[in-house]
Amino acid sequence: MTPALVIFDCDGVLVDSEAISNRIMAEAITAAGVPMTYEECRARFVGGALQRVIDTVEQWRGAPLPPGWKDDFEARRNEALRRELTAVPGAAAAVEAIRASETPVCVASSGSLEKMNLTLGLTGLKACFGDNLFSATMVAHGKPEPDLFLYAAEQMGQVPENCVVVEDSLLGVTAAVAAGMRVLAYTAETDADALTAAGAQTFENMAELPELIGIQPALSWVD
Repeated sequence: MTPALVIFDCDGVLVDSEAISNRIMAEAITAAGVPMTYEECRARFVGGALQRVIDTVEQWRGAPLPPGWKDDFEARRNEALRRELTAVPGAAAAVEAIRASETPVCVASSGSLEKMNLTLGLTGLKACFGDNLFSATMVAHGKPEPDLFLYAAEQMGQVPENCVVVEDSLLGVTAAVAAGMRVLAYTAETDADALTAAGAQTFENMAELPELIGIQPALSWVD
């Protein structure tokens, strides 16, 4: 059954930004006096909001981060994104196939609206979603709480049980399940077993997504 709304996460689902952002973040956290590798940063923080990272690191330090830390990190991250960012392979085609079925789509991300506009703009995906972008900054609690997905569904005029969420992180899957939504988890760079255990149906190739959602591929007729 085709859903009434498909809600996409952004980083790691639409845009291939996780490696870039977590590399810069690990460097920034280390420079603040808390040694952290890229692998540790990605394992601990992927899918979460930046404020969640700041709160955690400040707790580890036992003191606030240096003045300007957040602005400096975002500036360095954005510079790297402008140089290196690409769309997730097959994401644009999958979104277009879903839109062609007249199924509404939106984005619900832990990132800020500014970051979404940057990354989706750089990869040419912004036009697929228009203003249907929802950030964790709009709700009281970000992922893994369900607030963001429930807010996105409400703003799009849909009830949770008629929505499908496309995620790639444990925090995101947990949030979507808590919202009462079906979850499809893209596992090209994540632990499929962990996401399955959290309640998601997993897939490895974006070309699979439309059919998993319930959109049948167009028939090809040959004379």
